[in-house]
Amino acid sequence: MSTYTNEQVSHLVDGSLDWETTFRMLSMPKDNSRFKQYVDALQKKVTFKDRIVLPLGPHMYIVQSAKSKKWLIKCDCGHEFCDYRENWKMHASIYVRDTEEAMTEVYPRLMAPDTQWQVYREYYCPTCGTMHDVEAPTPWYPVIHDFEPDIESFYKDWIGMPVPERAD
Repeated sequence: MSTYTNEQVSHLVDGSLDWETTFRMLSMPKDNSRFKQYVDALQKKVTFKDRIVLPLGPHMYIVQSAKSKKWLIKCDCGHEFCDYRENWKMHASIYVRDTEEAMTEVYPRLMAPDTQWQVYREYYCPTCGTMHDVEAPTPWYPVIHDFEPDIESFYKDWIGMPVPERAD
């Protein structure tokens, strides 16, 4: 039995849930059905038929392709980046703020970092333009691969649900 209704979880996802319920929901232990409710709410918001396996961010997911059963990284606009084990950032549109002028679009002039020591890399969906991530490394540092989730363990050991099938 779920502590919260599917409608309440949908309102949480949309950002329209009242503050008192949001606070209670976020500060109390999660019940066993919360992940499924959350993914169901996300699935209703997207237009593609691929099944969301794991949310990666507000507009990015690992999905199970309806056609191939492969797990892919996908934007909520439907753009497919790559296999879930790859670094999706290598398939994104990238804007690097590496000049004083570009940095002052983010920071006041005398508060911006020295671009000899730090740059901003902004990663966007090539289809819809949604910004999915920002990194602030030294200029020569390679593109950061944030993580590769162990989806099988997550489903089996953490949430106790069957692992979505996958074709490799």
